[in-house]
Amino acid sequence: MELGVTFFDTAEVYGPHTNEELVGEALEPLRDQVVIATKFGFKLDLNGGAWPIGVDSRPEQIKKIADASLKRLRTSHIDLFYQHRVDPMVPIEDVAGAVGELIRAGKVKHFGLSEASAATIRRAHGVQPVTAVQTEYSLWSREPETDILPTLEELGIGFVPYSPLGRGFLAGAFTADTQFAADDFRAGNPRFRAEALEKNSNLIEALKTIAQGKGATPGQLALAWLLAQKPSIVPIPGTRKLSRLEENIGAASLNLDSDDLAAIETAVKANAITGKRYDERGLTMVNL
Repeated sequence: MELGVTFFDTAEVYGPHTNEELVGEALEPLRDQVVIATKFGFKLDLNGGAWPIGVDSRPEQIKKIADASLKRLRTSHIDLFYQHRVDPMVPIEDVAGAVGELIRAGKVKHFGLSEASAATIRRAHGVQPVTAVQTEYSLWSREPETDILPTLEELGIGFVPYSPLGRGFLAGAFTADTQFAADDFRAGNPRFRAEALEKNSNLIEALKTIAQGKGATPGQLALAWLLAQKPSIVPIPGTRKLSRLEENIGAASLNLDSDDLAAIETAVKANAITGKRYDERGLTMVNL
């Protein structure tokens, strides 16, 4: 907040629950100066597991989670309430209707979706206007450009790219020798296996060269590229280090001209990414 950040993104599944509690404690004195987004829709392991075991967007569950999130966040309202993943067992119209009731009750201000298809976004928007859609988007995950971004622009919906630094890859943090902890999401991700990292390193080297010419880091270049795409795009880089936080914020001051953007595009096209962005299990819960 002191560095100018006013938009904070969390979810009940982070922790689970503990991140909402931390965000609530930290931002309670600043509540009127910030925007807080949180999410519902994952089914948690009641036996204490850290990973979700499915999805659950039944209307009664949405309302239950909203009340619990409000308490953990120490607030009277949630500024932006996302469906974290589409639930194939619950019509999106019912989900939109439930969030609409929360909006009318004053508990939620805006409705969002995450990793939803263009068709699902349209159906939801027809019941309760969608304010923002959150989906993975970065220099190495360009899928939203095909259908999602044109749909959002047509409907006047904002876009919030998560993992804008490619889960750390675009910050130049990893090599083929990098070892991930067993509980690290990247340990089982196809793009972070040793052979994929080795091949994908060609892209990061090309981006480093462009970044150096701008007096920036590759991570700053990746974030500035996102900010240069459309004014309605607000990336949410995450970090555990203050130095990285300051570096990320510095990207907002990095101006890329048409030549810079063309050079980045050339580098990306010349260095095709190896590996899917999720394993098969993860892919079953995106773009529904």
